[in-house]
Amino acid sequence: MAEVEAAGSGAGGSPEAGTGTSSGGGWRRPHGPLQRYYGPSAAEAAEAAPDPADINGPHFDPEVFLTKVRSECPLGQLLAREAALGREIRALDSDMQTLLYENYNKFISATDTIRKMKVDFRRMEAEMDDLAANMAAISTSSARVSAALQDRHRRGAQLAGVQALLRKLQSLVEVPGRLRRWAAPGADPARALRCYARARAVLRHYRHLPSFRAIEDESHAIMADLAQRLRARLRDDTLDPKELTECVEMLLQLEEPPEELCEEFLSHAGARLEAELAALEAELPAADPSGTAATPPPASDILDFVDRGSSAFVGNLCLLAASYRSLFEGRPGAGDGRLEAFAATLTTRYFELLERRLALERGLGDTSLLVRALDRFHRRLRALLELLPAARAEAGAALVARAARERVGRYLRALQTFFLGCLGDVRQALAAPRPPGKEGPGLPDLLATLASSVLGQLKAVLAYVQLFTAKDVAFASLPYFKGEFCVEAVREGLVVAFVRWLCCTARGFADGPAERGAPAAPPALLLLLARLCLDYEATTISYILTLTDEQFPPQDTGPAATPGPALCAEARGAAQRLLDHYVQVQGAAVAQMLRKSVETRDWLGTVEPRNVRAVMKRVVEDITAIDVQVGQLFEEGVRRAQSSDSSRRAFSVYSSSRAPGRYAPSYTPSAPMDTHLLSNIQKLFSERIDIFSPVEFNKVSVLTGIIKISLKTLLECVRLRTLGRFGLQQVQVDGHYLQLYLWRFAADERVVQGLLDEVAASAAHRCLDPVPMEHSVVELICERG
Repeated sequence: MAEVEAAGSGAGGSPEAGTGTSSGGGWRRPHGPLQRYYGPSAAEAAEAAPDPADINGPHFDPEVFLTKVRSECPLGQLLAREAALGREIRALDSDMQTLLYENYNKFISATDTIRKMKVDFRRMEAEMDDLAANMAAISTSSARVSAALQDRHRRGAQLAGVQALLRKLQSLVEVPGRLRRWAAPGADPARALRCYARARAVLRHYRHLPSFRAIEDESHAIMADLAQRLRARLRDDTLDPKELTECVEMLLQLEEPPEELCEEFLSHAGARLEAELAALEAELPAADPSGTAATPPPASDILDFVDRGSSAFVGNLCLLAASYRSLFEGRPGAGDGRLEAFAATLTTRYFELLERRLALERGLGDTSLLVRALDRFHRRLRALLELLPAARAEAGAALVARAARERVGRYLRALQTFFLGCLGDVRQALAAPRPPGKEGPGLPDLLATLASSVLGQLKAVLAYVQLFTAKDVAFASLPYFKGEFCVEAVREGLVVAFVRWLCCTARGFADGPAERGAPAAPPALLLLLARLCLDYEATTISYILTLTDEQFPPQDTGPAATPGPALCAEARGAAQRLLDHYVQVQGAAVAQMLRKSVETRDWLGTVEPRNVRAVMKRVVEDITAIDVQVGQLFEEGVRRAQSSDSSRRAFSVYSSSRAPGRYAPSYTPSAPMDTHLLSNIQKLFSERIDIFSPVEFNKVSVLTGIIKISLKTLLECVRLRTLGRFGLQQVQVDGHYLQLYLWRFAADERVVQGLLDEVAASAAHRCLDPVPMEHSVVELICERG
C-alpha cells in the first residue's frame, strides 16, 4: 500500500511525473475543478507544447492517454487515479449544485442533464472498480473514461446554450416595457420599431404558448397605437419631404397596407408641390383674354425664376421620387405607373408656367442670362428624368428648343429693325439741306456706313446666339442643338432669312406700290441699295455664310441648307431690279421736263429761234448730275469707239441719205406721203433701239438707259404736235444742242444720234412749212447758248 500511495502521490494520477504534487499528496489543482473542466486559458495553451496525454490540455487524446497509463502505471496508481477522479466528480457535482442554487430559475431545465451526468459518473466509478478487479478490462474502462470526458465538454456547451436562452427569454419579457417607453409621444419611435422588429419573429413563432402570446398581444397594442399617431402625423400639411418619408417608412415597417400608404404619400407630396407651383404662378401676371391690357414687367429676372423653381419644385420632386422608389419599389399595388403619372402631371404644369415666364421676355435682354436659366432648368430636369424615364423628357427638351428659337426670332426682328433704322438715317442724310460750301457725306460713305453697321450687327447677333451651343451648356448636347438649331434656326432662320428679307425690302422700293401720300424713295437711295445688294452678291453673302458655318457647324446628316449661289442670285436680282427702277425714275424725271416743255409751247406761232431753250440746258445739267451720282458707286463701263466728229455732227431734220435742198421744195401738205414714206424707209435700215432693256451694272449703261427714255419721250411728244417753220427750226436747234453734250454719256453715240434723227424726222413730218435752218446758224446759236 505504501508503494501504491507513493506511486499515487508521485505520479499525481498522471503519467507525467514532472508536473509536481500538492501538499496533500494528491492531484495538483492550481485553479480548482472548474478550471480543469473548462481547460487551460488561451495564454497557457499557447505557451504549453501540444501533449495528447495531458488530460487537461486542449490536445488530449484518450487512446494515447490509456495506452500510456497501461504501459507505465501499476494497479495501485490506477486505483489512486480512480479515487482522484471520484473526488473531482464529487467536487464538480458540488459546484454544479452551487451554481444551480444560485441560478435556480435559469438552470431548472438543466436538472435532468445533471442527473444524467451523475448516473454516468457513478457508472464510470463502477467501471473503475471493475478495472481494479480485472486488469483485462483496463482498455474498456479507459474508453469509458474518455467518453465521459467528452460528454463533460458537451454538457458544458449545453449549459452555455441554456444560459444564452435564458438571457433571450429575459429580453423578450422586457420587450413591452421598452416599446412602451420608446413609442411614447415625443420619444424615439424608430428605436421602438427596431426593437419590435427583432422580437416579432420569435413572438410569432412561440405565440401558441400563453406567456409568449401575452407578450405579443401587449407589444402589438403598443405598436398599433404608434401606427395611429403616425397616421395622424402623415396628414399634417407642414411635414417636409424628409419627415414624410420617415413617417411612411415607419408605417411600412408596422406592416400597414402599401396601397393606402402610396396614395397618402402621393396626395401629401402633391399638395406640397402644388403649393410651390402656386407660389411660382403668383409671380406671373394674370392672363388678359382680350389682349388690351398692358402686361407689367416681371418682378424678377428669368434666372431667379428658374432657380427658385428648380430648387423648390424640381428639387422636392426629385427627392420625393427617390423616396417613393425606395419605399414602394417591389411592393404590390405601388408599381403600376402611379409615380410616372403623378410626376408627368406636375411637370406639365411647371413647363406651362415656365413658358409663360419666357413669353414675358419680349426684349432681347441679356442672352447669357437666358442661356444660364435654360441650362439650370435642363440640368435639374435631367436629374429628374434619370429617376423618371417617362416624365415628359421630350417636353422639357422641346421647351428649351422653343425658347432658343424664340430668341433667334427676336434677333431676326431686331436685325430687321436695325436695318430699317439705318435706312432711315440714310434717307435723312440724303434729304438734309446742304448749306453752301458744306458738302454732306457722299454716297460711298453712306454705303460703307450702312454695310459695315449691318454686318457688324449681324456678327454681334451670331456671337450672342452662339451662347446656346457653348461647350459648358448642358442642353447643347441635345440632338436638336447639334443639328437642327445650327442649320434651321441660325443659318436658315436667322442669316438666310435676314439676307432674303434685306433683298426683298430693298426690292420693295422698286416693286411695291407706294402708299397714298407716302413719299417716294429718292433715286439716290435706289442707287445705293442696288450697290449694296450687288456687294452682297459679290462678297458679303459668301463671308456671312462661311462665318455662320464656322460658328455653327452643320451635321452631315442634318437638314438641307440653302446654297450660297441661290442666295447670291436673289441679291443680284434685287440689285438689277433696283437699278432698272432707278433708270426709269431718273428717265421719267427728265422726260417729264421735256414733256411739259413740248406741251406748253405754241409750235405754230413761235418766233424764229435765237437761243437754245432753257429746258434743254436743264436736261444736260441733270444728266451730268446723274453721271456724277452714278459714278460714285459704279464703274465707268465700256463705250463703243466714238467717231472723230461726234461733237460736230450736223443735226438735220432729214435723213443723212438725202439732201435738205432737194426735198424741201417738194414738201407740201398735199404730198405728205412722200416724207412719211422716206422716214419709214430710213427706219428699215436703222438699228432698232430697245428703250426699256435691262441695264448693266456700270455708269455708261445707266446713263444710256436714262437718255433713251428721255429722248423717246421727246419723240412721242413731238409726234403729237403740229409745228410751223420756226417751230421746226427750234426743234432743230434743241436737237443739235442735245447732240453736242449727250453723246459723251451714252455707251454708243449712234443711240443718241438715231433718237434725235427720229425726233427731227417726226418734227419735219408734223411741220406745215418744213424749211430747216442753215446748219452754220444752228451751230452758232448752240455755241452761243
